Amino acid sequence: MTSSRTNAADSLLDPAVAARLKRGADGLVPAIAQQYDTGEVLMMGWMDDEALHRTLTTGRCTYWSRSRQEYWVKGDTSGHFQYVKSVALDCDADTVLVKVDQVGAACHTGARTCFDADVLATEADRDQ
Repeated sequence: MTSSRTNAADSLLDPAVAARLKRGADGLVPAIAQQYDTGEVLMMGWMDDEALHRTLTTGRCTYWSRSRQEYWVKGDTSGHFQYVKSVALDCDADTVLVKVDQVGAACHTGARTCFDADVLATEADRDQ
């Protein structure tokens, strides 16, 4: 893994895709990982042009770690791999949706998903 970010201009991301991306001030876009066959939302990570390029070309999710300031391929250290099934941009081109086949836990806590431990409200809560 590289310990410095690739400049967007130096990335090998398809220029037509790069031109569409609406990045934050830090050059990143949120990337939602979703289980391809069940629709389960697994996690959110950050991608820059290079991370998206690597995800599109390797078939494995690559993210930019803001805390470690390096690229990381999901599963390289944990063994909990994300195999890419499809990648899409939302209608505003400011969020990436990666449908994956998740092997093992998606969350760094060891949970299957990052979104099951702290449910703020459910439909049943509103019906009361």
